[in-house]
Amino acid sequence: MSLIVQKFGGTSVGSVEKIQHAATRVIQEIQNGHQVVVVVSAMGKTTDELIRLAAGITESPNKRDMDMLLTTGEQMTISLLSMALQSKGCSSVSMTGWQAGIQTEAVHSKARITHIETARMKEELAKGKVVVVAGFQGMDANFEITTLGRGGSDTTAVALASALSAQRCDIFTDVDGVYTSDPRFIKGARKLEGISYDEMLELANLGAGVLHPRAVEYAKNHSLPLTVRSSIEEIEGTLIEEESKLEENLVVRGVAFESDIVRMTVYGLENEVTGISSIFTVLAENHINVDIIIQSRTELNSTNLSFSIKEAELEETRSALLQNKERLGFSKIEHEAGLAKVSIVGSGMVSNPGVAAQMFEVLAENEIAIKMISTSEIKVSTVVEMEKMIPAAQAVHDSFSLASLQPRPQLTN
Repeated sequence: MSLIVQKFGGTSVGSVEKIQHAATRVIQEIQNGHQVVVVVSAMGKTTDELIRLAAGITESPNKRDMDMLLTTGEQMTISLLSMALQSKGCSSVSMTGWQAGIQTEAVHSKARITHIETARMKEELAKGKVVVVAGFQGMDANFEITTLGRGGSDTTAVALASALSAQRCDIFTDVDGVYTSDPRFIKGARKLEGISYDEMLELANLGAGVLHPRAVEYAKNHSLPLTVRSSIEEIEGTLIEEESKLEENLVVRGVAFESDIVRMTVYGLENEVTGISSIFTVLAENHINVDIIIQSRTELNSTNLSFSIKEAELEETRSALLQNKERLGFSKIEHEAGLAKVSIVGSGMVSNPGVAAQMFEVLAENEIAIKMISTSEIKVSTVVEMEKMIPAAQAVHDSFSLASLQPRPQLTN
C-alpha cells in the first residue's frame, strides 16, 4: 500500500465546512488504496490573531514564548480535522510536530528540521489510521518547542513525505496550481501544467508565495514528486519534478515579484577580502537572509557593499552591523526602503541569449528605473521602486507572451 502526504493550508481549513471538505479529500485517497499522512496549517487568520494578541501585551515578545503561542494554531486544526475524519468513519490520530518526531535546530521562529523520527507515525499507519500532523513546528534537542518560519507547513509536509518514502506529496491551496505570475495582480497569468524543481525554487525564493523554498528544496533533494492542487475543485494541478516535459516552448516560465525590499549599503570597507566575508558571517549568525549583492571600489581604495534584504529585517540588520562596526571596519551604513524585486525565471534562458536584454529594454520602454540587478543561468532579478512593481511585472509578463502558448519570441544578443 503506497503512502501519500497531503497538506492543507490555512485558507483550505479556514472554517468547519472547509475542514469537513478536507476530510472528504483525505478519505478519497484512502478509498483509492493509499495510506495517508495529512499536514495542516492554522485555520484562516488564526496565526495573525495570535500575533495581534501578543502585540497587545508587548512590542517585543520573547521568541521562545511566541513559538509556544503560535504552535497552538496548528494544534487546534489537527484536533478538528481528526474529529471530522472520525465522524465520517475514518480512523485517525492527531499529532503535534514533536509527537510526530520532528526534530529541529535550536532556533526560535525560523528553525530548520534536522531529523524526523518516524517510528510512531509508522506504527499508527500500520493500524490503518490517518495521521494528522501539525505543520510549522518541531522540537529541538533541549525539548524546546520551535517553529519553522513562513511557509513552515509546506516544509513539514515535504520533509515528512521524504522521511516516510511517500509516493508523492500534494499541496492543497486556494489556487489550483502554479501560475506564470500571481493572477490576482497580473492580467493573463495562467496555470502551468508542469515546472522543474529548479524553476520552482527560484520562483519561490523570488516572491511566489504558492510554495516555500525549503519545501521545494526538500522535494528536489529527495526526487519527490510534488503537486500543487486546489482544495476546492477536483482538477489537475501543477506537477513539480526534476525536468518538466510540459510547455517546453516557454523560454521564460514565470514572473515573480516581491514587495518591501530594502537596499542596505555599507561604506568604506578598508579590507575588501576580510571585511566582506566578515559582514556576511555576522548576518548569517543572526539568521538574516541577503539576496542581491553589489560591490564597488572607491577612489580612496576602499570598498562599498550593497545588498538587498526584506524590510522586516531592517532593524535587526542595522543593529547587527553597528554592534560589530569596529570589527568589520566600515565607515557608515545607509539604506533605501520602498523598493521591490521583479524577476523572470525559466530553464530555457540558458540556451536563449538576449533574455536579460529584452527584460531591461521592456522596463526602459515603460520608464521603470532599475536599482539593482542579479542574474543566474535561469533567472534575472531587478530591484525597482515599489510603486512600479506591478506595472513592471505586467510589462515583462506581456513581453514574453506568457498569457498563451505562443511561439518563442525572437531574442537577439
